[in-house]
Amino acid sequence: MRILVVEDTVDVAEAIVASLTRIGHVVDWESHGGRAEARVLDPHYDLLVLDIMLPDVDGFDLLRQVRAKGLATSVLMLTACAEIEERVHALDLGADDYLVKPFDYRELDARIRMLLRRGGGGSTNLLVAGKVSVDRKSRSVLLDGRPLELMRREVTLLEILLSRPGRIFGKDELIDRLFTIDDNPSANAVEQYVGRLRKKLVGAGFEIRTLRGLGYQVVLA
Repeated sequence: MRILVVEDTVDVAEAIVASLTRIGHVVDWESHGGRAEARVLDPHYDLLVLDIMLPDVDGFDLLRQVRAKGLATSVLMLTACAEIEERVHALDLGADDYLVKPFDYRELDARIRMLLRRGGGGSTNLLVAGKVSVDRKSRSVLLDGRPLELMRREVTLLEILLSRPGRIFGKDELIDRLFTIDDNPSANAVEQYVGRLRKKLVGAGFEIRTLRGLGYQVVLA
């Protein structure tokens, strides 16, 4: 999904971004709390990963602004402090989870999967529609029980569409969730990925339907 990481320690931030990108998420990174103020209020993010100790504006203030705006975006707080008071304060402000540095990146991945499942209203890593199943943990796809080779963004697009069968996803929303702000996708990038998916999903038991001027939706056969 689309994730914003706000972390001023470069090596930690780069490792988080690399780890999350490797498993298929679209990740943006900001290192300065002041510059992150506008970005954390972007409703297109599925998850915010906020360090507490940041330049200018700390993670608590960013979290406070997100909740004051009424946004339900999932928030995972990071800190080098293991004091229970700080953890309680973060949770009371509206954080969804809390991770103390240093941490194992496997635990970070597991916590993020849990938060994204919770945000999507699901309790499992598996999405199933027609003859297709998507394992959100392994980023693998099966078609009629056989492995289906998809590119990373194709898996992400399929996961987005299958998370809400019948819901219409607008082109702009899909661009925001598939690409980072530095990718500069072409105007027809979404159409190209949808076209590739359709060719690979022949016999899937559902249709990716185009609604002109509105977007795309999965319709079960």
